[in-house]
Amino acid sequence: MSLIKQLWIAIIALLLLSFIGSLAISITTSRDYIEQEVRIKNEDNATALALSMSQLDKDLVTLELLIAAQFDTGYYRQITLRDTDDTVLIERSAEEYSGDVPAWFRQLVEFDVPSGIATIQDGWRQYGTLELESQHSFAYSSLWRSMLELAAWFLLAGVISLAIATVIVRGIKHPLSRVVTQAQDISARRFTTIKEPRTLELRQVTQAMNVLSANVHQMLSHESHKLDELRRHLQHDRVTGALNRDVFMGKLSSQLSSEDARATGMLIMVRVQALETLNEQLGYAATDQLLSTLVTQLGQLDTAWAEPMIGRLNGSDFIFMLPLMDDVEELRIQVMATLAEVAATQPDVEIYLPTAIVPYAPHDERGTLLATLDDALAQAESLTSFEQVVVRQRKRISLYSSHAEWRNALESAILVGPELAYFPVVDAQGDIIHYECPARLLLGGNWQTAGVFIPWITRFDMEPALDLAVVKKALTNLQTDLKPVGINLSAASITNTQFVNELRTLLVAHPLLAKQLCFEVPATLSTHAIGSLRGLCTALRPLGCTFGIEHVGAEFTKLADLHDVGLAYLKMDSSLIHQLHASNEQQTIVRGMATLCHSLGIQVIGEGVADDEEIACLFRVGVDGATGPGVRHA
Repeated sequence: MSLIKQLWIAIIALLLLSFIGSLAISITTSRDYIEQEVRIKNEDNATALALSMSQLDKDLVTLELLIAAQFDTGYYRQITLRDTDDTVLIERSAEEYSGDVPAWFRQLVEFDVPSGIATIQDGWRQYGTLELESQHSFAYSSLWRSMLELAAWFLLAGVISLAIATVIVRGIKHPLSRVVTQAQDISARRFTTIKEPRTLELRQVTQAMNVLSANVHQMLSHESHKLDELRRHLQHDRVTGALNRDVFMGKLSSQLSSEDARATGMLIMVRVQALETLNEQLGYAATDQLLSTLVTQLGQLDTAWAEPMIGRLNGSDFIFMLPLMDDVEELRIQVMATLAEVAATQPDVEIYLPTAIVPYAPHDERGTLLATLDDALAQAESLTSFEQVVVRQRKRISLYSSHAEWRNALESAILVGPELAYFPVVDAQGDIIHYECPARLLLGGNWQTAGVFIPWITRFDMEPALDLAVVKKALTNLQTDLKPVGINLSAASITNTQFVNELRTLLVAHPLLAKQLCFEVPATLSTHAIGSLRGLCTALRPLGCTFGIEHVGAEFTKLADLHDVGLAYLKMDSSLIHQLHASNEQQTIVRGMATLCHSLGIQVIGEGVADDEEIACLFRVGVDGATGPGVRHA
């Protein structure tokens, strides 16, 4: 039995005890008082009547008239005159008054009042005995009305008391419920904190659990930062902070083979010309500072991602991947301004920074892109002006020629409804964890992958409409094939209140199907989006939905901010998994990330697994699941 129920039982029992006790005392006291008053009345009336009769002639007719007059003027049950032989000479009696008093009540109280007895004298001798009994039946009615009035008052007082008790119990229940919820969250490895209640005992418990949650948050922050430092030490150039060549190439291959929005954008290659000469003129320290400034300034061109994807291919060549960028001319102007700022940091020497810009698209060949960049960079080096930026336009076939056509086509495609592709996510035993379900839209007469339309969806702020259509399609498919599916939700959707409300309404209407849905959000979440994710998880978790984060790489440091969300799984970016079996450094990073996630009860899944060697190594370092082109499921 819950504490609240026990508290209610105690309150009700106390009220009933008070009512019954007060009623019993009131009835008993009134009964004793009435018995005493009636006994005194009997004695006084009997004595007065006997005295009057003693002074009269002892004529039975006269005595009978006196008794009749006395009987008719007062409330009496019986008046009896007996002689010295106990023979009844005169007797007057009346029926007992019952009124509307229940029989059980009369039996319960039942007055025990002795009759008033007095002696009648005839001169110096005794004439007889007078016995008088007053009519006390009316006292039952009076006592019954008093009991009803007392019960009504107690009922009113009870209602008022229960109303006050409700407020008090509610004041106790709310903080208690919060404490219970926090305890349940901690048992589920969601380390939440709550406001401390005013109740001393609950406040002490809450303080202890809040300290626990704060310690876990601190531990996660510390460990995730240590892992991030290790990752930077192993994957980044120590001078400039740019990615090492192999790491960048792995990320580039991963992006080109993916189907998300990052598979479209621009590649920028910058060469610091005559680096050895600059070392002689500026010194190694100043030259290193120049290279670091170049990487920092280029990174500021990317405002969409937490960590810009810049690699150092060799001593003087840097490559920058800028997803979602499609305006070549605007980018060229920005790059020129950035290079001018970098060159201005060393006004005493001539700094030449030839640059090549090439757009990329899903499924482009990495080798072809790099060859195009090298060719454009060679052309840039041949230019004599300081503005050594060459844009190598590549012939790209667009489904539609204008923004208006793209918008109309996307609106029509969303209205028709998307199709879902199914890619298995398996555990070490080969069993299905869930299916990844990226969306396909009917554009240009064919079902197009996300890499084609997501940049335009983002540009037109149509993510909530698309995500809701995908969820509806998933629910429709689940009605015929009940298997868990993973649905991508954009950051724009989870921060959209209307989308969250419509999504919850949709899932409430399909409670059994909602339990098969796994919602995945991108790792590049802002602080505002993380707060919205908490609200979304709180709203949908009671329906049985699970939540995960996809494409986790450099953003792993945000895990500490998500310790109270209650994530079910985390998907490592394919750049961390690529050639995992061949890199001890990557294995160390992935193993540390998996260990830290497991401490929070979060499953870890590797994305973009390409072959059996990567799968075997993935499970060997402690990852729970795998997905990608190398994953096959019968």
